[in-house]
Amino acid sequence: MADLVVPLATFGVIALASRKFGAGFARVRLPLITGFLAAGIITGPYALEMISVPAVGRLKFLDSIALGFIAFAAGSELLIAELRSRLKSIQWVTIGLVTFTFILTAFTIVLIGDWIPFAADKSFSFRLGVALLAGSILVARSPSSAIAVVNELRAHGPFTRTALGVTVVMDVVVILIFALNSSLADALFSGESFAFGLILLVLGEIVLSLGLGLLLGRLLLPALLRARIPEVLRTGLLLGLGYGVFFSSALVHERFHLLFEPLLVCMFAAFVLTNFTPDRAQLQKTIDSASPLVYTVFFTYAGASLQLDVLTDTWLIALILFAVRIAGIFLGSFFGGVIAKDPMRFNRVGWMSYVTQAGIGLGLAKEVANEFPLLGTEFTTLIVSIIVLNQIVGPLTFKWVLQHVGEAHVQHGKRDLKGTPLVLIFGLDGQSLALARQLDRHGWRVRIVSRTAEDRSEVPDTGAEILPIAEFTREALAEVGAEEANAIVSLIDDEASYRVCEIAFEYFGTRTLIAQLHDRENEERFRAINVRIVNPETALVGLLDHFVRSPRATSMMIGLDPSKDIEEFEVRNPELNGVALRDLRLPLDTLVLSVERDGASLVSHGYTTLNFGDRVTVLGEPKSLLEVQLKLSD
Repeated sequence: MADLVVPLATFGVIALASRKFGAGFARVRLPLITGFLAAGIITGPYALEMISVPAVGRLKFLDSIALGFIAFAAGSELLIAELRSRLKSIQWVTIGLVTFTFILTAFTIVLIGDWIPFAADKSFSFRLGVALLAGSILVARSPSSAIAVVNELRAHGPFTRTALGVTVVMDVVVILIFALNSSLADALFSGESFAFGLILLVLGEIVLSLGLGLLLGRLLLPALLRARIPEVLRTGLLLGLGYGVFFSSALVHERFHLLFEPLLVCMFAAFVLTNFTPDRAQLQKTIDSASPLVYTVFFTYAGASLQLDVLTDTWLIALILFAVRIAGIFLGSFFGGVIAKDPMRFNRVGWMSYVTQAGIGLGLAKEVANEFPLLGTEFTTLIVSIIVLNQIVGPLTFKWVLQHVGEAHVQHGKRDLKGTPLVLIFGLDGQSLALARQLDRHGWRVRIVSRTAEDRSEVPDTGAEILPIAEFTREALAEVGAEEANAIVSLIDDEASYRVCEIAFEYFGTRTLIAQLHDRENEERFRAINVRIVNPETALVGLLDHFVRSPRATSMMIGLDPSKDIEEFEVRNPELNGVALRDLRLPLDTLVLSVERDGASLVSHGYTTLNFGDRVTVLGEPKSLLEVQLKLSD
């Protein structure tokens, strides 16, 4: 027991420091997990020796705990309803990537086997087994890295949706491929000949894994997620459940010589639960809360277990396989896109979306070390070095290609004006400037239009353009951008306001028209053209009334609670037409309050289906509302 407590406590301190170390890498725009790996390497047995080689061996159970969790996370990402609309592109690009990446990398390993230290003096069967395992792992992608880049750039569009769909599906496909090839490699390493019986055995083991995953996803996981227990305990039990699957797999393999794939079991269990039970949100909540800790521990431990002496002998091999993998990705994504009839401008650069590699790839490399001790940690060290290269280069290429195809809406830390809504404010005074500042902070483009603006182009600290206008005619309003405006706010006199709103209503179809009313006798004619009226005489009374009856909601509505906000978004993504709210993967801290369709407000529930052009009102944290905006827009 003492042999475990001391290494575990030491590693706990290292993991805490690794979290800070990784944050430092993120500040200079390097991947977070690269920082974790670096922290593990620096404190490991080949650098500062804060943790020894025997201690690393005693902590191997951390791998099994983390791998089960990573497989649960991968399965939960595969939501059929979100992938259905671009299934053709996702299907063919995935087939292309798997085919070319696997064949090229596996063939290269067989070809240069004499240069690989742990395979140089081995038989062809041994090299083929290594090639099958390595080829399987190098097919993997990194959904977490891809999603992080998409969120950072506020990217959305058909190219982005295909890239994310392929990346998520690949995590599932790679586990299936690994399950098949690990069984074949096991036969090759043990000297068994290929026969029809062996193929049946391998297929039987995969079916067994899927069957166990089905039971886990329909029985054990739902029971755990529905139990009324503290969230910390639920997270611990989920980690324990994943570890139990890995422990059972090793036990069954040792006693009965059957090899069911624990990663496939956990992944398929989460897939079943996500798509066929009502417990998806709770699983996502548990995964989101535990992810930072699990990934810190997993990648730090991976860094500590790297054999740097082996890495010095295999760095050239790592570079060759890195280049071959890139070539396979290019060919696979190009021909897959061509068959799917995607635009050629996407096909030529699509490969840049699929370079990233992280959790599942590294997890499979560690799984090889556990399942095939004869390969030792040398195989894992080689694969991890390739993954590190992919994880450094991948996010950079993905960022570039999103900007290249025009689907990134944040450039160099500033808003890309093409991707944000536009509001026109008529009237230049303290009230309009204050409103401009508020809307600018919430991500709107703001133009203040005034007959007294003269040639002033900008007012400090508002982020708004100041545009002069001589008269309120259709042509003059078109010149200041009324045709493209998402909303118009008029703070000028009633007659001029009515003229502005009437032109916008009749000719531009602006859906959100707001006017400050000075004479209540004009109320009816403003309402006749769907103008939302703000009457200073009654607005304050109404606001106080709502503060008395619902102070919390009113505080959020007027921005007094910085942690929550309410925003309305228009559904512009054609692929969401006909999709039910329950099938949208929205952030867990958001709530859809209502859906407006054809001027009528619908009380929303999980089975409410979205139509193109619907206006959806959502409550949530500002960061999460941005994710909702990206999902609904196009």
